[in-house]
Formats: sequence, C-alpha cells, structure tokens
Amino acid sequence: MKITQYITLILLLQLITLLNGCGEKLKQKGSPEYIKEIQQWHQKREDRLRKENGWLNLVGLYWLKEGENIFGSAKDNDIKFPANAPEHIGILTLNDSIVTISVNEGVKVLHDSEEVKTMILGNDLDENTTILKSGTLRWYIIKRGEKYGVRLRDLKSPLIKEFKGIDIFPINEDWKFNARFIRYDSPKKVEIPTIIGTTEEDLAPGYLSFSFDGKEYKLVALQSSNGFFIIFADQTSGEETYGAGRFLYTDEPDSNGNVILDFNKAYNPPCAFTRFATCPLPPKRNYLHLKVLAGEKKYGEGHLG
Repeated sequence: MKITQYITLILLLQLITLLNGCGEKLKQKGSPEYIKEIQQWHQKREDRLRKENGWLNLVGLYWLKEGENIFGSAKDNDIKFPANAPEHIGILTLNDSIVTISVNEGVKVLHDSEEVKTMILGNDLDENTTILKSGTLRWYIIKRGEKYGVRLRDLKSPLIKEFKGIDIFPINEDWKFNARFIRYDSPKKVEIPTIIGTTEEDLAPGYLSFSFDGKEYKLVALQSSNGFFIIFADQTSGEETYGAGRFLYTDEPDSNGNVILDFNKAYNPPCAFTRFATCPLPPKRNYLHLKVLAGEKKYGEGHLG
C-alpha cells in the first residue's frame, strides 16, 4: 500500500469514528440539565461500586453448616478462604441462629481496630453488622431465609482494577414518566425469588401505573426508606440488559399520588458483577412486555448463579 493510500485510510477511519461518536450524542434526548443530571448520577453509581462496601470486591460466599466450621486458606478447612488469608484462622460456630467466632492463637483478626479472640457476630440484617478484618480481607455474616453464610471481600480484588464502567442506553427523557401510585387497601405480601433459589416475602403498599405508546403498565412497588424500590424485567432482559432484571428506586409520591419513574436510572443488581451476591429477582407481576431502552446495559457475561 502506498503511503498516500495509507494516510487516506487512517483519515477515513478517524472520520467514521468521529461520526459514530456524534451519532451517539445525537441519540440523547432531553434538556442539557437533565442529561447532565443522569450523567452525574451514573458516575456516582460507578464510584459506589468501587468503594469498600461496593460489589466489585466480593471474592467469596460460604454457607455455614450447623455446628463448627473451621476456616482459613488451607485445604483441610471446612471453609476455604483465598490464598492470601492465614492458613487456619479459627472456627465459626452456628448454634441455632447464633454465630460465634473463635480465633486461633497467633492469628490477628480485628473488629473496630480491636483484636478478636472470641465473640458473637451480628449478621447483615441486624442493626449492627460485625465486620472482621485480616490484611486486605473483610468478612461478615449474612442471613438469607434460614441460611447463614460468610460474605468475603478483598480490598485488592482484581475486579476493581479491571472495572472500566458500565454501558448505558443513550439518555432519553422520554423514559422518565409521571406515574401514579395506587395504594392497596392494605399492604400485600409479595413473593420475591432470589438467585440462590430461596424465596422471600415482602410487603408492597401498592403499585405504580404508567403509560407508554398508549398502553398502561404496572409495577409492584416495595417500600424503601425514602420511597419505593422496583425490581423489574422487560423484553431487553437477557439481550441488551442483564438477564435477571434490573433495579430502580423512586421518591415518595406527592400529595396527588404522582411518582417520578425514571428508567434512565435503572441499574444492574450486584449479581451482574459477581457470583457471590444473593440478589432478589423480579416478582411475576413486574415483567414488562416492552423493551425498556434506558438505563444500564448488561455488564460482561453477568452471573446468573
């Protein structure tokens, strides 16, 4: 290839890349203020994933058996931590619904900067979760139904360095709805399946109703501290978006029962990033028969179990 032809090819490729980038920007729809708001929201969302209590540093989930569970990195442990953990840390004992730890002599495990020898551990559903530390590792007890497990984090997890962000659909204000909150006569029990095969019950105070292309859609709303929590799936699930659905929060309804439902803030559950999470799945009534082309797209291959 002659040098002039090579230069022409390079310039052509650069032009195509530039036009493609402009095309992506042209797909965005909304006021500059709104687009900036969503961009900032998404950036904060990615920043939270990288933090110590984010989802990118999970490296283990170990279910406890009743009685003693010997743990550490050595092969002869009941629970085998990664190689950067001490070989024999100690014993986790599950007695009915109480979990205690006993740390072996010569092993340094900390809780709130204090060295631990033995103590009762509060789980993640208690008011105060007991978080234990050894080197870059952090672990605590989780409760799921009648099951108790150890959730393990590593602050130096490779996934944190590998994480390059999450693709999103072009921001489009058309996916921001003024929904109506319809309150039930009394809160209804809703069965919430989980990715680990259990089913949990939650109370729904009502549902959200919104219209798209002349059709009405409904989403069961779970109460959250400052509004509603929505777990939903749609016709992009398993294709453009994560197969096990997405999450979405709203504020409380106003005095007229109106709620802003903004699918540009729909995001992936933790299980999209790690197989060590225990995500809730959408209840049957929250499968939308439309393509929600807004919010986060799927990340990598995802983890469906």
